Amino acid sequence: MNRTHSVEKIGGTSMAATSTVFDNVLVAGRKGADLYNRIFVVSAYAGMTDLLLEHKKSGEPGVHAHFIRNEVPGAWRSALADVMGAMWARNAEMFARSASREEADAFVAMRIAALETCLDDLDRLRAHGRFCLKDQMTTVREMLAGLGEAHSAHSTALMLRDRGVNAVFVDLTLWDHADMRSLDERIVEAMAPIDLARQMPIVTGYAGCEGGMVRRYARGYSEMTFSRIAVLTQAREAIIHKEFHLSSADPRLVGETVARKIGRTNYDVADQLANLGMEAIHPRAGRGLRQSGIPLRVRNTFDRHDGGTLICGDYVSDRPRVEIVTGLASVQALQVFEQDMVGEKGYDAAILEALTRHGAWIVSKSSNANTITHYLSGTSPAQMAAIVADIEAHWPGAAVTVQPVAMVSVIGSDLAEPGLVPRALMAMAEAGIGMAAMQHQIRNVDVQFIVAVEAFDQAVRVLHKALVEGGAAAPVGGTPEPAGTQELAAA
Repeated sequence: MNRTHSVEKIGGTSMAATSTVFDNVLVAGRKGADLYNRIFVVSAYAGMTDLLLEHKKSGEPGVHAHFIRNEVPGAWRSALADVMGAMWARNAEMFARSASREEADAFVAMRIAALETCLDDLDRLRAHGRFCLKDQMTTVREMLAGLGEAHSAHSTALMLRDRGVNAVFVDLTLWDHADMRSLDERIVEAMAPIDLARQMPIVTGYAGCEGGMVRRYARGYSEMTFSRIAVLTQAREAIIHKEFHLSSADPRLVGETVARKIGRTNYDVADQLANLGMEAIHPRAGRGLRQSGIPLRVRNTFDRHDGGTLICGDYVSDRPRVEIVTGLASVQALQVFEQDMVGEKGYDAAILEALTRHGAWIVSKSSNANTITHYLSGTSPAQMAAIVADIEAHWPGAAVTVQPVAMVSVIGSDLAEPGLVPRALMAMAEAGIGMAAMQHQIRNVDVQFIVAVEAFDQAVRVLHKALVEGGAAAPVGGTPEPAGTQELAAA
């Protein structure tokens, strides 16, 4: 198969550094034919999706949250006006040509006016109190999410054309109920007329399709679009441009002079990172690339000449080594002890059913004859109380406990070094770090150490020093990454 092009995704924080993206990614010194045979999938500019939906970390309401809650009638209108102001302000910073800026502003105004009309109609309809608008509210979230990517893709294509690049704005965000095709069908139709040898497609990370992108993939929808485009167009390589290198640990914890770029790894490692909520790529997006034999490269937008980290399906380190020490500073250890569990079936299934019903994210689990422990991430106190109540109602004789702990995960494509775990345990013991539990899977991809919450930072530093700086792992590329490099956990 003659694979000649790449599919590249630019994250929101990188998109916000517009001049750097043009200098290091989109143009990067290329001329003529060298500019093409590249498809770019873009995220919304940093902060835009927060304004449209809700803040990803703080939960501060955006347009969608204001509209759904309707606690202050009409607050969504002000929030939508704020979005237009933010988009126009972004345009003002980016465009040198006044005519192009006017065109970009007009595009934003047109899209927001259409959204406002739709929301206004729904607002009046629900005021009657006789209509159930649950499905429509889900649709509102989809429509709002797509606006951020439409803005960034349209503006990027316009700025590229100003620089003499034959860029094409590929808008996957528009849809209606008479045209609810699958994601794959929408991509194939949009890409069919494009000549990659002479045109540079700038594609929206959001795509209107059957099932809803936000509903199915949450904030990871742009990576699914990116992955499917790479698979369907049979790309040579998939590339994600982020504001950091994939590093051996968070430089803010271990120090920028000792954190090392991973350089090479495989999709097993990417899956482990995703399980910890620190995604190199959304796990479902990575699956498609892996199955199609497409390597994934993660590059630092701010480090133009560095090749980044290459993730392949068949890569195994030439010798056992730890590639990254990371983890979760706080998880909830849900422990169910029941004396009658010995030799009986059904306990684990019932616990999993309760966890699924309440939307808990299971990071890891362990069990013995009479105890099952699940380590849960991002579970609210209300969720946890409901989970415990359900389990206690099912087994009145069980002792159900919950305690906060930290999980430090040592990850690598091959951790089959015989002395690795003893070295880790010795280093933690010498540092005075108590260990509550440990798990080492047969696949030799990760080892999880459960410690007290307050010991997390120290445990990462100690294990990184023992297993990466002074252990089997060697620097990738021979030198540490430059100051300012951020690690996956800092995303």
